[in-house]
Formats: sequence, structure tokens, C-alpha cells
Amino acid sequence: MKLILRALVILLVLFSVNCSDDDDNSGNNQTANFPCVNGFANGHPCNGFDLMSHIPIDVLGGDGAEGNDSWGWTDPQTGKEYALVGTSTNAAFVDMTDPANPVLLGVLPTATVNSDWRDIKTYNNHAFIVSEAAGHGMQVFDLTRLRNVANPPETFTADANYTEFGKAHNIVINEDSGFAYAVGTTTFSGGPHFINIQNPTSPIAAGGYADDAYSHDAQVVTYNGPDTDHTGKEILIGSNENEVVIVDVSDKDNPVQISTIDYSNIGYTHQGWFTENMEYFLLGDEVDEIDFGINSRTIVFDFTDLDDPVFHMEYLGPTAAIDHNGYVVGNTFYVANYTAGVRAVDISNIASGIMVESGFIDTYIPNDNTAFNGAWNIYPFFASGNMVVSDIDGGLFIVRPSE
Repeated sequence: MKLILRALVILLVLFSVNCSDDDDNSGNNQTANFPCVNGFANGHPCNGFDLMSHIPIDVLGGDGAEGNDSWGWTDPQTGKEYALVGTSTNAAFVDMTDPANPVLLGVLPTATVNSDWRDIKTYNNHAFIVSEAAGHGMQVFDLTRLRNVANPPETFTADANYTEFGKAHNIVINEDSGFAYAVGTTTFSGGPHFINIQNPTSPIAAGGYADDAYSHDAQVVTYNGPDTDHTGKEILIGSNENEVVIVDVSDKDNPVQISTIDYSNIGYTHQGWFTENMEYFLLGDEVDEIDFGINSRTIVFDFTDLDDPVFHMEYLGPTAAIDHNGYVVGNTFYVANYTAGVRAVDISNIASGIMVESGFIDTYIPNDNTAFNGAWNIYPFFASGNMVVSDIDGGLFIVRPSE
């Protein structure tokens, strides 16, 4: 009888350990290393955000590296979440399924030389990486390789290289159509360069659009917003230095401008993002804080009629830090705000002209000056609620709203 009881106890212990291991691998372990307590998380000013973990920039990119853009990927087979972090020397791939204990799996070195600018997007389980490094083109990396890294960190090689352009400032992907749009290249006057990536490792040049000259950043969507004249069309919204342009790129051989719009106190029309209902477009101007001495500013356009977009409102943040990249998730606008870190803004009353900051975590501790330090980009789209923050000086921060 004692032997039977002992065997039952051993089985129960083994079952408990296995369940615990499954929980760890599922990404449900959301205990922060540094919760936000009394306004600080490991010395970082915060309100409503916890610091899960941090990997310094020299670990990701080597001595002297700086951070830049970032994105995320969720493995559809395992549910694991990965941070894809650009540095001046490489692209770094981090398993953040356990966000308090992230693992650097490896790096993909720059295709040519180092650069302060590197941008990453994903489609069909592949990463597409561009840089302003001369002759860099577009690297393609099969993300499913991250499932089988035996001795991290590894140094990877690309699965394909697209060389129809040299440098590019940014890359945009419409995952619905399977087309990528490289912007700020040496082709099409710096306008969007179209690439068919439906077969990710065999990208095909598909034309471009040069009529509105240089495009610094863009968002491309298969449109399902309130303007029924354009339902189902592939629409590009370009942030083009001194204006916003709306272009129908459904026919790659014949892209057609729909409209353009500018605004007061233009410094540098940098990057923007639709609200989820596609009624409003939230734009960041990168140097208006420098040129006009104002606080961080988000300009909001009413895009109910794509043929006649109109200015709706502007939102001024609590600091004079420079706003960089911003994204919308539900009723929250998340902004990488350089020296002021990540800012979360409630946009549930945007139709009434009301936007209110709901939380923040500052990844750059020294100050909130109007300067090019701190948070470059965020990726707020993981189902877990964890967020990637790529910081120029600090590297990778994993944060999440406090419970």
C-alpha cells in the first residue's frame, strides 16, 4: 500500500512540474521584474506600465551600437512571441515568450555597412529588413528558423536578398495583399517601390509611384472604412516630409493619387496610423517641437472622405520630447516619444476632439529634452499585452500595462 501511495505522489509531482513548464512556455507568466511602484520601475518614471525586462543595446548590437526600429512576430505554430529589434549593426531576434526572461536567439548582420537606420516588418512568417546602408537592399529571413536555435545567440544569414534598390529608409507591408512597399529608396524619386512578396524568398519587383516624390513612411491597407467609394481597394497613406498623400495602389501598373493634405506648423511630416475604424488618421511631425518650441504634437485628420480629408484636431503631450512612431490598438494610441519613452493616449473620445494620456513608461531616464535619444519604436500588437520598445541608447525594453 505504501508503495502504491508513494507512486501516486511521484506521479502527482511530475504532473505538477509538467503543468508548470507548460505555463512557462505559453507566455502566461506575466510577473514583471520591475513593477511600477510609486511612479518608478527600476528608476524609470512610469504610470500604469510595468517593466518586464531589459536587454542592453551592446548585447543586441555589440560595442558602440545604437538601437533603431523594431517589430514583433508570433509563431502561429507555438504561440511564442518574438521581438525583432534593429540596431546600427544588425537585426536581433529575441524570444520574449517569458517576458521577464527574454532570450537573444541570434542576429542577422547588416547586408553591407552599418547604419543608424534599419527597419523590419513581417509577412507569412518571414522578416523583411531594409536599411539606409549603401547597397543594402532588402534582406529576407525565415522566422521559423527561430524554433530550432540550439546554442543562442547564433549569427544568421539571410534566406534571400532583394537588390532592385540600394538603400531604403523604411518598409511597409500589407499582409492582406502580400505586397511590400519600400520607401525612401533611390528609385521612384524616393516614393514607394512595390515588391510582390507572396512567395517571401522570391520577391518580385512590381513597379512604384514617383508622382509625390520622397515618402518617409507610409501605411498601406486594404480599405474597409467609411468611404464606400474605395471599399476593397489597396490604399497607401504616405507621410511625405511636407504633406500626407493618399494613393490608390490597387493597380500596381497604374497607381492613382486620391488626395493630399497639409497642416499648420509643418516641421517634418514623419509617420501616421489609422484608427481601427479608419475614420481618423493620427500623424506625427518629427521636428515641429524643435522648429516651433511646442510640446509633443499629434495631428489628427478626419478621413471619412478619402477624396476630401480635413484637419480634425491636434493633441499636445505633457513634455517637449519629440514624438516618433505611433500605432493604434483599440481605443489607445501608443507613441514612441524619444526622451519621454512610451506614451499611451486614450482616443475613445477622439470624435469629440478629446485625447487624454492614460499612462507611460520612460525608457530614457536622464531627461525629457527635445533631442534624439530614447524610444525609437514600439510594437503594441501582441495578444499577450506585452510590448516591444526599441531604444536608441538602451536597447530592448519589454513593458506592459499594469494589471
